[in-house]
Amino acid sequence: MKDKTTALTSFMKQRRMGLNDFIQRLATNSYACKHPEVQSILNLSPPQDAELMNANPSPPPSPSQQINLGPSSNPSAKPSDFHFLKVIGKGSFGKVLLARHRADDQFYAVKVLQKKAILKKKEEKHIMSERNVLLKNVKHPFLVGLHYSFQTADKLYFILDYINGGELFYHLQRERCFLEPRARFYAAEIASALGYLHSLNIVYRDLKPENILLDSQGHIILTDFGLCKENIEPNGTTSTFCGTPEYLAPEVLHKQPYDRTVDWWCLGAVLYEMLYGLPPFYSRNTAEMYDNILNKPLQLKPNISNAARHLLEGLLQKDRTKRLGCTEDFIEIKNHIFFSPINWDDLNSKKITPPFNPNVTGPNDLRHFDPEFTDEPVPSSIGCSPDSALATASIKEAAEAFVGFSYAPSMDSYL
Repeated sequence: MKDKTTALTSFMKQRRMGLNDFIQRLATNSYACKHPEVQSILNLSPPQDAELMNANPSPPPSPSQQINLGPSSNPSAKPSDFHFLKVIGKGSFGKVLLARHRADDQFYAVKVLQKKAILKKKEEKHIMSERNVLLKNVKHPFLVGLHYSFQTADKLYFILDYINGGELFYHLQRERCFLEPRARFYAAEIASALGYLHSLNIVYRDLKPENILLDSQGHIILTDFGLCKENIEPNGTTSTFCGTPEYLAPEVLHKQPYDRTVDWWCLGAVLYEMLYGLPPFYSRNTAEMYDNILNKPLQLKPNISNAARHLLEGLLQKDRTKRLGCTEDFIEIKNHIFFSPINWDDLNSKKITPPFNPNVTGPNDLRHFDPEFTDEPVPSSIGCSPDSALATASIKEAAEAFVGFSYAPSMDSYL
């Protein structure tokens, strides 16, 4: 009798979970939700739903964001597939966690974002842009890879490559600055990644040492594509004011239209910081720093080579129409004398031995992560789907804002 009760309890639990999944999927289908019978079942009268939408208005995503890939080719993906081990990063909308997949024991970095926080700040476009850019990364060696993505009623999940060599920012803080050969190696791998994004008509816009990771061998991995701008043709411009203060190009500060050369300015700023220990034009006073970026001439101390000096002067040219990279983009950077020791084919094949090895012993080696993150307890809510975390109308609103988010690659991409 006890065995029958256990079996029945287990069966009912599975059925309840199945029903919960079905209701969530129904609620996340914008077409199904509009059917009168479905609205009646879910108790969603259209006027009430419209009032709720207007009370917390969020503009509908533009067609470019509504990339509906149809049913995810990995429909069973869910938070409980993972054992969440450590917090390894934090951002405005959520956390990045080290997780091990329960089925195959593989380690991943799982970026978990709160839909509510994203909607509150009207950042849906940036999140969808991040996902779109990750989808376009067809195995570039210096860009973080997306394995798949999925969503629950209240969260978005990116399943990403786990990179544990530490942020460039972390290593730069520890060592203050790098010798020129090491700075050249990192700058070359970063330039290769930016050149690849530009070839896809994507401008990165947020290059900084915090967004540049080292893998376990010491190669560069560019991450965090939330500020990327898609569909920027070779001569195209955009005008959104965004980025990180220390690395903003003059044209962005002037609120003028800018193009892909904004990324070459940022490369110059990061190279300068690697060689000198601080970003160019830096001041603790942000207003003074902005004034420096706009008006102060570039000052280079004499402890770098003439080639490095010439490259920095080209990249940190305040007039974007005279900046290195303005006519032939990555080709100009690639052919600069500073990079003459670099064999670009070997670089992209990872045949050049990195100048620094993080010496990690395995996935559990977290020595290069900030203890501020790793000491933080893993929230229990990360690994479970909510039963009723959001009102049904809010679930519907959140779902429509992230149409097409869930993604899993076809098996072909693994062959």
